[in-house]
Amino acid sequence: MLHFQTHLLRPEADWVVFIHGAGGSMVTWKYQVEAFQPVFNLLLLDLRGHGQSQGIQPEYKAYNFDIIADDVLEVVDHLGIAKAHFLSVSLGSVVLQKLYEKRPELVDKMVMAGGVFRATIAIKLFVHSAKFLSYFLSYPALYNLFSLIVLPRHNHRPSRRIFRLQSRKVPRQEFLKWVALYKDFFRMLRRFFDRELQHLSLVVMGGQDHIFLQAAQRFTAVHPNAQLRVFEQCGHVCNIEQYDRFNRVALDFLLEKAS
Repeated sequence: MLHFQTHLLRPEADWVVFIHGAGGSMVTWKYQVEAFQPVFNLLLLDLRGHGQSQGIQPEYKAYNFDIIADDVLEVVDHLGIAKAHFLSVSLGSVVLQKLYEKRPELVDKMVMAGGVFRATIAIKLFVHSAKFLSYFLSYPALYNLFSLIVLPRHNHRPSRRIFRLQSRKVPRQEFLKWVALYKDFFRMLRRFFDRELQHLSLVVMGGQDHIFLQAAQRFTAVHPNAQLRVFEQCGHVCNIEQYDRFNRVALDFLLEKAS
């Protein structure tokens, strides 16, 4: 089973499940735990091959998003969680999209920070470059390069540092399996973009997110149940870079009663 951590408020409190992105870990959410803990039960986990989730059984030669989502569902079912809000960041939003596809009754509201929604030219170039360069560069060098591409500015440095530190815990073979998800990744994005979104969703993007912002704008423009908040002077990992603002916006959204 995946390595996970819970923060329990009370049995009847709503749950919030946190899903980090590629190369990350539950540390990605370190600025959210204190803010959300007085309101919700929290579940944080390390995805397969990340953080302390090493040697997860069964082993697979290659991954797809069914495998990744089933890992999360195993923990959720183990804890007896019947319904929860979900927070995701970056590629974690695609894992969340798969969870929504597999078990929509589990999902209450969704918050997607730095969400990934459509295979734009920029995203295709980014993904295919990662696949190509993985044959020539060491994993640390490749991750450092792409973290600089995604988070190039001076104000992105805290996010870049946290992700580089977390990425060191990902073995090279695990990294290559995640890179190889790209075919399933594009299929997943197409299905989710074209499917009617029944659940209320909040998409929080940085105004300086030059790779993923355009796709998020397109997604929220065609899905009435999805609302977009753009943080100016902020990069891809807005839950770290502007965590106070992110926490306020996300909590207001989750606590707002449906009209």
